Amino acid sequence: MPKKARPAGDGEEEGPVPKQATVEAACGPSSPLDFDSPSGLFESFIAPITTETFFEEFWEQKPLLIQRADPAFATYCQSLFRLSDLKSLCSRGVYYGRDVNVCRCVRGKKKVLNKDGRVHFLQLRKDFDQKRATIQFHQPQRFKDELWRIQEKLECFFGSLVGSNVYITPAGAQGLPPHYDDVEVFILQLEGEKRWRLYQPTVPLAREYSLEAEDRIGRPTHKFTLKPGDLLYFPRGTIHQAATPEGLAHSTHVTISTYQSSSWGDFLLDTISGLVFDAAKADVALRAGIPRQLLLQVETTAVATRRLSGFLRMLADRLEGTKELPSADMKKDFAVNRLPPYYTGDGAELVTPGGRFPGLDSTVRLQFRDHAVLTVGPDQDPSDETREKMVYVYHSLKNRRDTHMMGNEETEPHGLRFPLSHMDALKQLWNSSAISVKDLKLTTDEEKQNLVLSLWTECLIQVV
Repeated sequence: MPKKARPAGDGEEEGPVPKQATVEAACGPSSPLDFDSPSGLFESFIAPITTETFFEEFWEQKPLLIQRADPAFATYCQSLFRLSDLKSLCSRGVYYGRDVNVCRCVRGKKKVLNKDGRVHFLQLRKDFDQKRATIQFHQPQRFKDELWRIQEKLECFFGSLVGSNVYITPAGAQGLPPHYDDVEVFILQLEGEKRWRLYQPTVPLAREYSLEAEDRIGRPTHKFTLKPGDLLYFPRGTIHQAATPEGLAHSTHVTISTYQSSSWGDFLLDTISGLVFDAAKADVALRAGIPRQLLLQVETTAVATRRLSGFLRMLADRLEGTKELPSADMKKDFAVNRLPPYYTGDGAELVTPGGRFPGLDSTVRLQFRDHAVLTVGPDQDPSDETREKMVYVYHSLKNRRDTHMMGNEETEPHGLRFPLSHMDALKQLWNSSAISVKDLKLTTDEEKQNLVLSLWTECLIQVV
């Protein structure tokens, strides 16, 4: 499909417009999003830009604007979330702060208009109509099946949590002042139109959210208007603000975001503790005490700095030969907090083992591969003082959709743990389309049977 770069929206661009792809309806209607695979979903989500082009030219680098002149795609987007959906959602029990924020941008400041307790639709609509307030609906994938379906596939594609917020803004109004986010942002316009202004980042690939004063951000680098079906991507740290034009109907868009706390720095912090733990078991130098009164000193001594530098170089050398990187939290946190697989019906196949019982003569295959992670770490059993390494299999099959991205701190992980000696057999299962239980790299038949039975009870394998 041809790709064009031309001025977007209202033609008020200042400076280079972000790369723009135009899908002409004359070339045939857009296909529905491809849910056959995570990669297929993302490719159709950003079409006609290819995944390869996106990651080479735009990801973490610069904005991408995709305008789609396709009524069928626009209709699909409008079905994802409408202003009219709020009445039924309020009847299900949603609350200010947790589920809904009501706000306005007043002279460059965010003014929150939330009430207390449960949201009543008539009051919400009154604030929307009379106070020209923006309605921000948190994590609508908890209620809207098609957003669940999209975000579940995107979490598989990115290997990172994917959240969303819906913003509904009346004509001639703006909900939020200029700000930047700590996430990669995909904006999909659902209803009406929204005028966007983007600015040069002051903190590229920012690690935290921040408001920015209008007099500090300079002139916008891009100005354009999104219409239903249009998609805008920009990297974390991109300063932005948006408003609904005067004289038009309200605007509804969904912000789909990912890659929060997923940088190399975050990964290093996650793995370094395990590397130090392993190295200290093998090297007595790391178990030696620090100099007397080191903790009382105002400045770190040159001797301490040299020792730490030497230890870091030693850890780097050990890392070169490591096959299984220990993960303290990131893998587990991803598995614990992500969406469960999308399903219709009661989802019994996710929590109740089905099919034939696996035996030593069975051939089995892994299922829900994109929803399970393997990680190595110390034994978390408090009664085990040796803290031997174990293999952990975490999965999201039993996760709760209704708590997704809501900051639930007490969520328990779902999964299994095995001795480190089981790692090769688990890799066989992960890397094979199907494998005979007899061929698993374990010492005894009993170990082979116990491994596949444990995975079968968690609905992670099936007999073929």
